[in-house]
Amino acid sequence: MTSVKEFRVAEPATADALGRGRFVFTDAYSVFDWGRMPDPIPRKGASLCTMGAYNFERLEAAGIPTHYRGVVGPNAEKSDAGKSDPGGSDVEGSIAGNTVPEDSIVGLEAVSTPPTEMAIELTQVPDLPYLGGGDGYDYETYHEAADGNYLIPLEVVFRNTVPIGSSLRDRREPADVGLDASEWPDEPVALPEPVVEFSTKYEEQDRYLTREEADRIAGAASIDDLESTALAVNRVVTERAEDVGFDHEDGKIECLYTDGEIRVADVVGTFDENRFAYDGQEVSKEVVRQWYKRNDPEWVAAVSEAKEAVAKRDVADWRTLCSDDPVQLPDRVLEAVSAMYAAGANAYTGRDLFDAPAIGEAVDGVRDL
Repeated sequence: MTSVKEFRVAEPATADALGRGRFVFTDAYSVFDWGRMPDPIPRKGASLCTMGAYNFERLEAAGIPTHYRGVVGPNAEKSDAGKSDPGGSDVEGSIAGNTVPEDSIVGLEAVSTPPTEMAIELTQVPDLPYLGGGDGYDYETYHEAADGNYLIPLEVVFRNTVPIGSSLRDRREPADVGLDASEWPDEPVALPEPVVEFSTKYEEQDRYLTREEADRIAGAASIDDLESTALAVNRVVTERAEDVGFDHEDGKIECLYTDGEIRVADVVGTFDENRFAYDGQEVSKEVVRQWYKRNDPEWVAAVSEAKEAVAKRDVADWRTLCSDDPVQLPDRVLEAVSAMYAAGANAYTGRDLFDAPAIGEAVDGVRDL
């Protein structure tokens, strides 16, 4: 609903088999669930594709099933034999055509320039009807249409720390997550053990769920298995982050369910899906979120008011109630954030795929935005 990846289908998924397609990573971005913001961040899409591919390959090496098939080489010749997505999609653009030959799908180590396209297996994504009248969304209809092969309509969130700006501070007390404190301190807090939470994926306004609610929404997929998968992904990403000097604060996964198996889907361990820090400075989309809080508080307040108001209206999309639009990012902010994405991807993967400053210099560039 607010994704900034384009989605292309070569072979649609069916009730009996996964399909094939790819993500095309754009430089668009979204904050506060707004959807595409006014201006793109150069090199952001390639950064996310690069980090996502790198992490998927590490997950596969660790024995964690995923929907990843490789990246599309920069010189791949494309045909127009693709199909549009018949079941709808969570991504911004579900686009026909432009399939690529199998020999153009390679591992990340085979490319010398940053990729922007990722080949993936596809699962079914039925429509999720909005019932209105205070009844919310019809997950029973979703699962009836999905049969046994579907994208689980949940986001599984894992947290290693509770940084400034984390929504956990608004919903939980420190003691709830194993901390010996009565109030949240004005600094990031490391958790004694990772915390896993579940939130909605396809509702217009994301909301956190009780374990019982999440179990119902997950359908045939096991909540315990989803939690175990999230913790395993967290371990893989955290180990890599520590190896190259990042602090891995939190992140999320999305998963598909097929033939009784949970596989990690969407994209994993990027500066949009996860929060990282380097030398005490956030290195993620959180930099942009905080910039808007400081520099466009009227729009941030209007977003909050619209999200609150939609609960009292018989409409699903809170954006129709928002009284303001976001301002554009200044050029200096775009340049600094672009360098952060590119330098961060270089540092995380251990490769100089991007022409970017050293990570320390790039981090200093966003420190005072």
